[in-house]
Amino acid sequence: MTQARTIIETRELTKRYGDIVAVDSLNLSIRQGEVFGLLGPNGAGKTTTTLMLLGLTEPTSGSAYIEGHNCTREPIAVKKLVGYLPDNVGFYGDMTGRENLRFTGQLNGMRGPELEKRIDQLLERVGMTHAADRKAGTYSRGMKQRLGIADVLIKNPSIVIMDEPTLGIDPEGMWELLQIIRELAEQDGRTVLISSHQLYQVQQVCDRVGIFVKGKLIACGGIKDLANQLQAESGYSLELEVVPNDSKLENLLKSMPGVDEVTREGERFLIHSSQDIRGNVTQIAAEHGYSLQYLRHRGGDLDEIYRRYFEKAGEQQHGRESGPRKTGNILQRMGRRKGQ
Repeated sequence: MTQARTIIETRELTKRYGDIVAVDSLNLSIRQGEVFGLLGPNGAGKTTTTLMLLGLTEPTSGSAYIEGHNCTREPIAVKKLVGYLPDNVGFYGDMTGRENLRFTGQLNGMRGPELEKRIDQLLERVGMTHAADRKAGTYSRGMKQRLGIADVLIKNPSIVIMDEPTLGIDPEGMWELLQIIRELAEQDGRTVLISSHQLYQVQQVCDRVGIFVKGKLIACGGIKDLANQLQAESGYSLELEVVPNDSKLENLLKSMPGVDEVTREGERFLIHSSQDIRGNVTQIAAEHGYSLQYLRHRGGDLDEIYRRYFEKAGEQQHGRESGPRKTGNILQRMGRRKGQ
């Protein structure tokens, strides 16, 4: 199977504002049909990166390309290929949703029956047909985001860039919006770049993520790959719950090859090991008559991966004592609680 071609690429992309380095030597490659999440707190450099990709601000050094077009030197060509959904999408409130889409279509040179047909198709696709003839000023944030996606798709872009697309949307609306985003990649073959700090939502929709802090990309890859990399570097933490819950199993676990430590957290065992021992643990539990209730590698979800990479970055920049404290402050600002 051949690898999809690169659609978005940056090479040592750097942006400075005086003494402040907003983006620091960013090297990034995003493939066709991929949903890529650029993650980081406010001030990490995500918005500056987006502005440079859109040709709205010039890099201090380095370069960015979309479909082979230099984003700084060929901004018009880039804008024809890219649809952008900002974090606070704006519409004319005294116009209906349909009228707003018609206005965007006309700005992009579309007219007559062709435009009206496309508007109907897009309204149906984003689930807004029922509200198409209501004034946009009456829409909820979730409805505006749906209309925003339709607005972006009017000109049929091959790349879609979204800034905090799920922010402030209720859980049901968020799930439906994520489904639409996945369809853009899987059904249409579009490349989607999402800039966000909402880890749980991004985890559900992205093929790969890049973790951004203080202008630097500190990690990049699939969520499973990042988890495996961390485990290979610092070991595995396995959560286990069985019935009956007794000290006999604890002693059996401690005697297993590769196990460094076994502790208890409520009704669960937490097993620290130098290798993946899930198969051995399952086998031993079954052989000794235990019923497995719960088994999970800790660190496989994005918020834990994010925390640990921030710890690593803090340790490298400030020493091991300041890293965890700094990490906690950053994550607190980001609102990392699931479902937020």
